[in-house]
Amino acid sequence: MTVRGKFITLEGGEGVGKSTNLRFVTGWLQEQGIPFVQTREPGGTPLAEQLRELLLSRREEPVDPTAELLMVFAARAQHLAEVILPALARGEWVICDRFTDATYAYQGGGRQLDWDLIALLEQTVQGDLRPDRILLLDLDPELGLERAARTGAADRFESEQLEFFRRVREAYRSRAEADPDRYAVIDAGQSLERVQADLQRQLESLIP
Repeated sequence: MTVRGKFITLEGGEGVGKSTNLRFVTGWLQEQGIPFVQTREPGGTPLAEQLRELLLSRREEPVDPTAELLMVFAARAQHLAEVILPALARGEWVICDRFTDATYAYQGGGRQLDWDLIALLEQTVQGDLRPDRILLLDLDPELGLERAARTGAADRFESEQLEFFRRVREAYRSRAEADPDRYAVIDAGQSLERVQADLQRQLESLIP
């Protein structure tokens, strides 16, 4: 009987170093010989990637926050069916760059949508599936935006005002405080070596 794989998500606001630390996580798993699938949200399948493009592209037409939320969950439903659930069933670990906590943070915190609506969609689309460990890279949004500005042109979300990102961070931290067993809050303002040492400790704790 195949043991279900571990589901790990990497979360955080803009400029926290997710891309760099995602490479560290996947490199560590390779060293341990653990089979895994690396993916991202929104995205992860051809259809979900098209929805990602719609969500991130800057446009003149204002995007209704509820329409944005529904597109996020439409992409997630496809991603779960085609990538995440099959990989976990095969016993592979899934490493996902953002997942539903990002929805609570960006659409719930940033856009100020009702968390009960998000929770309803979460249960409808995911059932009882939740990540085994949420690695939350936490950083002051002002510093994060300064870092993000060095990486290239801003997308529709990155173009939001500082107050938006303060609400995003608040939402992430509120989620982490409510579920400390699944969340690992990692100070992304410390040195990269310390950040990755913290990440490694969390990964090691998931190995039986």
